[in-house]
Amino acid sequence: MNYSIDGHAFSAEPRAGQCLRTFLRERGDFGVKKGCDQGDCGACTVWVDGAPIHSCLMPAFRAAGREITTIQGLANGNGLHPVQQAFLDAQAFQCGFCAAGMIMTVASLDDEQREDLPRHLKGNLCRCTGYRSIHDAINGVVNIGEDVAGSACGASLPNPFGPDIVTGHARYTMDVAVADLAYLKVLRSPHAHARITRIDRTAAMAVPGVLEVFTWEDVPRKLYSTATHEDHLVDPDDTYILDDVVRFVGQRIAAVVATSEAAAEAGCRALVVDYELLPAVFDPELAMAPEAPVLHRKGGEARGNIFAEIHGEVGNVANGFAEADAVHEHTYSTSRVQHVHLETHGSIAWKGEDGRIHVRTSSQAPFIVQQKLSYLFGINQRELQVFTERVGGGFGGKQEMLSEDLCVLAMLKIGRPVKWEFTREEQFIGASTRHQMTTRVKIGAKSDGTLTAIQIRVVSNTGAYGNHSSETLAASLSSPMALYRCANKKADGYAVYTNMVPGGGFRGYGSSQTTFAIECAMDDLAKLLKLDPVALRRTNMIRDDDWIESVWSETSDVDIGSYGLAECVEMVEAGLASGERKPKPEGADWLEGTGIAFAMLESGPPTEHRSGATMELLADGRFHLAVGSTEMGNGSVTSHRQLAAGVLGSRAGDIEIINADTDKTPFDTGTFASTGTVVAGQAVMLTAQALRQNILAYAARSTGTRAGEWAMEGGAVARGNERIALTELYAQGTAAGHRFKARRRAYLAPRTVAFNVQGIRLAVHRITGDIEILQSVHAADIGRPINPMQCRGQIDGSISMGLGWALTEHMDYDDAGHMKNAALRNYRIPSFADVPRSQVLFAGTHDTIGPLGAKAQGECAINPIAPAISNALFDATGVRFDTLPFTPDRIFDRLQGVS
Repeated sequence: MNYSIDGHAFSAEPRAGQCLRTFLRERGDFGVKKGCDQGDCGACTVWVDGAPIHSCLMPAFRAAGREITTIQGLANGNGLHPVQQAFLDAQAFQCGFCAAGMIMTVASLDDEQREDLPRHLKGNLCRCTGYRSIHDAINGVVNIGEDVAGSACGASLPNPFGPDIVTGHARYTMDVAVADLAYLKVLRSPHAHARITRIDRTAAMAVPGVLEVFTWEDVPRKLYSTATHEDHLVDPDDTYILDDVVRFVGQRIAAVVATSEAAAEAGCRALVVDYELLPAVFDPELAMAPEAPVLHRKGGEARGNIFAEIHGEVGNVANGFAEADAVHEHTYSTSRVQHVHLETHGSIAWKGEDGRIHVRTSSQAPFIVQQKLSYLFGINQRELQVFTERVGGGFGGKQEMLSEDLCVLAMLKIGRPVKWEFTREEQFIGASTRHQMTTRVKIGAKSDGTLTAIQIRVVSNTGAYGNHSSETLAASLSSPMALYRCANKKADGYAVYTNMVPGGGFRGYGSSQTTFAIECAMDDLAKLLKLDPVALRRTNMIRDDDWIESVWSETSDVDIGSYGLAECVEMVEAGLASGERKPKPEGADWLEGTGIAFAMLESGPPTEHRSGATMELLADGRFHLAVGSTEMGNGSVTSHRQLAAGVLGSRAGDIEIINADTDKTPFDTGTFASTGTVVAGQAVMLTAQALRQNILAYAARSTGTRAGEWAMEGGAVARGNERIALTELYAQGTAAGHRFKARRRAYLAPRTVAFNVQGIRLAVHRITGDIEILQSVHAADIGRPINPMQCRGQIDGSISMGLGWALTEHMDYDDAGHMKNAALRNYRIPSFADVPRSQVLFAGTHDTIGPLGAKAQGECAINPIAPAISNALFDATGVRFDTLPFTPDRIFDRLQGVS
C-alpha cells in the first residue's frame, strides 16, 4: 500500500487489524501519543486529508493513498506553524503529553469553530493545565517573559523543552526504538480474593511469538512495598512481585513475554488458572469487624485488617464539648479516584554493552526504584541505571514501582530488552488511586464562634495493599486540624485493608479528604450558630505567631516561614464581590450559592527527604546543572534553572540541565509532596551559591584582589568597571588546574507551610441536578513565585482536578469488586467545557525557609476546591451534600421538595 506521511511517500503493508496510531509510531512518528486506545483523549490526533482524526480509531489500511499529517510535519520549512508558536508563547502545556494532539485539533479549526471551543475541543483531554493556558494560546495571549541576566527569579520564563513539545520531538518513556524488543503483558485476576491452585501455561507457550511465561513460582519470594519512600519502614512489606493469593480484581497473576504485544496478549488469554475462591470484604468498617476475612496474616491476626491506627489528643475534648454553646457532628465521605495522567505507567529494561542493567521508566522516584530493584533481584546498585527522560504526568500516581520489576525480571530471564506499557483500563484497575476516606467530625464552639473542641474519626480504605496508607492517614490528621486554633483536639485514624484496588499517593496526599470534611463542618457549624462562615473561620484560623498543632505529642519540625492566609481570605472575598462572573442561567429552578474553603499544607512529607545537585562552569561561559528530581509537568526543570540563574546573575537560558538519572545526577528521594521546590530547589540554590563563591574566589586570587570585591554579572565577573568574561576566566583557571565545580545537598527540615483559599459561586438546577460554576477565585500563599506563569498553571490544574473530584469522577464498582467504568469516556475527567476560567491570586509573602523565598505550590491548591463547591451547594439549597462526587442523580435525590 502507498502512503504519504508528512510529505514523504513510501510503501508498506500494515498488519491485519493494525490501527493508524501504532502504524505511525512503529515508523518513528513518536509525536503521535497513546493515551487511551479508545478515541477518548485525543493525544493521538493526526490529520488525514486535512481533517483531524483520532488515529487509534482508524485502521491503518484506510489511510493508504491519503495525505497524513502528524505534529512533526505540521510546520512548513524550518519555522513553526502559527498554532505551535501560539502554544509556545502561551506555554499551553505542563507535562506536554496532550500538546501534540491538542495542537493538531486547534490548527484544524476555522474561525467559526473557534467560537465554540467547548464543542470542538471535547475530544482532546488535558489533565495538567486546567485548559486556561490552552485557551490563552488559541486567543493569541503571550504568557512568557524575557530572560534577562540577573532577573530570572520571579519571571515567567518558558520551559526549555517547549520547542520539542510543540513539534512532537520531546521523548517520553515509550518514545524510543529498541532493537530486538520483547513485549510484556500480564494476566490480571477476575476475583477480589482467591488462592491460585494451578496455572497451566501449556497453551500460552504454544502461541506463536510467546517467549516465556512467569508466575509466582518464578519470581524472588521477597516481600516489599510498591510505594517509593526513602524511609521504607513507613510502608508495609506486604507485596510479592507475583503472588499465589490475589486480593483485588485486577491484581497481576502472570506475565507473558512475546515478540509482539498481540502475541503477549494472546498468551495471557491462553493461560488456564484454577482458583480457590476466598471471602472478600470491600467496606473498611466491615473489614474491621472480628468476623471479617483477614487479608494479610503477616505478624499475626490480633489487629485483623487494620494496618495502621493513629490516636492523639491535645487538651481535653470532653471538657471542650461541655463548654460549647453549640456542637455539630456529622459524617463526610470522599471517593476513590484515579490520577489519569495521560501517559500510563510503563518501563523498558535492557542490558547495555557495558554489561549493566538499564531501566527507562515513567517514575517520580527513580533512585528509590533503583534501591527496590537492587533488593528484589540481588543486584549491586552500581550495576543498575534507572532514569526518566520526560514523564507525562504523575500527581503522585508514579510514586510507585508498578512496571519496572517485571520488566527487569523478564529481561534477566530471556536476555532481550523488555517493554511493558499499561493500557488505560489497566491504569484504572491495576494502578494506585486516591484513598477513599470517611470522616466523622464533631466540633463545638461558643456562641461568638470561638472553637472549644474538634474531634475527628477517619477510616481510610487502603485497599488490598498498604502502600502509602500510614503516611496518608497521618497527613489526614495533621494540617487540616492544625489550620484552626483550638485548645482541645482529638483524632482517631484507621487504615484498613479491603479487597479493593490499592490506594496510594495522590495530589493532596490524605489531607484533601479531611480538609473536605472539616471545611464542610465549619460551614455547618456557622449555620448552627447563625454566623457568617468566613467570619467563623477568621475567628479561629491559625495566626502567624501560633504553634502549628494538630494532635501529635511530639515536637514538630513545621514552622510558618511566611504567613499569607489573612491576605488570601481578603483577596478571595474581594474577588467574589467584584461582580466578575457568569450570570445565573434563566429560570426559577436554578438556585445560586457561594462557598469558600481554606487549606493549609506542610511543604513536604514528615519522613526523610533529601536531594543533591552538581554544577559546573563550561568553556563557553554557560553552566551545567545536574539534579535528581523528575520533570513531569511540575515545572521543576524551569524553576531550577531560574533558581540557579538568580544566584549566578545569569540568564536561565545559560544553564543546561539534566535530571532524574541514577547514573548522571546526584541522589534525590523523589519528586512528590511539592519537594521539587523546597528540597531539590534548595539543593540547586546551595550548589549555585557554592559555585558562585568558587568562581569569585578564583577571580580574586588570579587578580590579587579580595573575593568580596567581585560580583557575577551576565556572563562575566565584575569589579567596578573591570569585567572578566567567564569564558576567559574558565580558560585561565583550567590551564592552572582549577576546577569550577560545586556539589551540595539539601534536607527537608524545617518544613514551612502553604495556604490556599478557594471561593466558588455556582448555580444548581433543583430538578435536573446540573451544576454550573459561575465564578472561581483562588488565592495562594506560596511565598515568592519563582515562575508566576508556572505557579498559576499548577493552581489552574489543581482547580480542574478538584472540580473533577467534586463533580464527575468516581470509580464505580459492582458487588464483586469489578470496576464498571474503567474507560475515560465513562470515568469523565474534566474537559475544556467543564472548567471555568479561575481568577488566581498570590499573597505578597517571602518565605524565610524555602529557597530564595519560595515554597510549595502544586499540592495544597486542590484541597479547598471540593469543600468550597459543597459549601456553595449548601448555601444555594440548604442541603448538605456530604459525599463526593456531586453528580446530578445524587443532587436530584436530595433536592426533591426543596423550593
